[in-house]
Amino acid sequence: MAKQISQKTFDDVVRENMREFEMEAEEAVQDAIQQFESQGVNLSIIVKDPSLYTESADSGDTHDHPVVTAVKKLDACLAGPPGAAQDEIVSCLQDVQKECDTDLSRRCLAGSNGAYDVLYKALCTYEKEPDTFRLVLSSFCALVNGQPDLIDCKGIELLMSALKQYRESAETEELIVRAIRLNCVKHEANRQEFVKHDYIITATELLTAHKSNPTLVKEICISLRTLTLDDDVRVPFGKAHETAKTIVTEGDALKAILSLCEEHLNNPIVLAELFLTLSCLAVRNEFCEEVMNRGGLKLIIQAFESGIKDKVIVRQALIVMKVLAGNDDVKKEICKLGGVELVVTAMTTHQNNSHIAEAACKLLTAITLRNPENCRKVVDCHGHQHIVQAMKLHPNEVGVQKNACMSLRNLVSRTKDLSECILALGVEPLLNNAMNCHKEAQDEAKAALRDLGCKVELQELWKGKRGTLQ
Repeated sequence: MAKQISQKTFDDVVRENMREFEMEAEEAVQDAIQQFESQGVNLSIIVKDPSLYTESADSGDTHDHPVVTAVKKLDACLAGPPGAAQDEIVSCLQDVQKECDTDLSRRCLAGSNGAYDVLYKALCTYEKEPDTFRLVLSSFCALVNGQPDLIDCKGIELLMSALKQYRESAETEELIVRAIRLNCVKHEANRQEFVKHDYIITATELLTAHKSNPTLVKEICISLRTLTLDDDVRVPFGKAHETAKTIVTEGDALKAILSLCEEHLNNPIVLAELFLTLSCLAVRNEFCEEVMNRGGLKLIIQAFESGIKDKVIVRQALIVMKVLAGNDDVKKEICKLGGVELVVTAMTTHQNNSHIAEAACKLLTAITLRNPENCRKVVDCHGHQHIVQAMKLHPNEVGVQKNACMSLRNLVSRTKDLSECILALGVEPLLNNAMNCHKEAQDEAKAALRDLGCKVELQELWKGKRGTLQ
């Protein structure tokens, strides 16, 4: 893990360089950077702007960074009489947002200089004034991007209160949802706090109320997916699965999202977001079945077919169908509805796109698992040829190689008679190449070679004798 230092420590070294070694500000900063990086220090959250340091070797003073100046100025304005210096407050908010949008180091500097408390005060002050409130929200979003630790319980309560207060204003709701989402990234405790404050139910109600607003729908979908992440390294066991289940059961999200899919069939950007959200929520067998029973599978395949040339729609449709195919009834229905033919068409149309090739191989792996009838369907549609072609076109993409091996293995696992037509495509050297070149794909390649009846050296890790595994 990389070491970290404070902004003050970095500033002290720069001042020392200028005072002791009579360096210019720019030279002193570069020397400090080299010193710390040689010691393995991560300087990503440090502001390294030479203009902040005077060029006097005697003093080596540091100027306030513009974001710190703006925060102090905003704090002073908020402490004045209500309604006074409104133009100055707006200017300070714009300066804070501009600086925080620049990079993480400026956001961290603002955060360490009390920016959260100042912006919280501004949110409370202007909660009833929509125009200024939106400006404060924009600055707040810029500040907390990558800094979810700043927010506290009172901030969470304020955002949830505002979310319910501004139900009729899509523009304001979009900013509030974005602020909530940014505070949930890589922070499991914040996610659970928002869940406790009924964010899930409120968000799904907003989806229905503002279903014709594509930007708000997209933002809410991203926020719901954020709740299902397990990305906080400080927490040994996250609650991603439980949260996804809650979104479906308490928020009735599957019904709302499928309704929105129908609403936005002609908007590929929103549709892709909806598909991706479905794939994050269908975490249980009965949820996959519910999507199918509500007509979701037919709708996905319809969108897949009509948007076959759109690589974004194609990839997300493949991903969501792969998730749904975890249910045995769904994988049968995919074949009945012409899903295999569409996958083959997609692999042909976008054969140079490794992401689509990987997603297609994943779907074929899912629908052929423990289903000989589907295996024969894939071969009848020449799917095996396109899997092999994907391996040839993307030899350096481990995801493609690994999932292609898995799909080939599933094709012949219970239908050995299909081995001959697959081997005739010259797949054996491709599998050996995947095994030798990609460590992550070794097990899958060996399994495919074994089930195809090819020569493969299987290492017996343990023979039941006393000793350690090699």
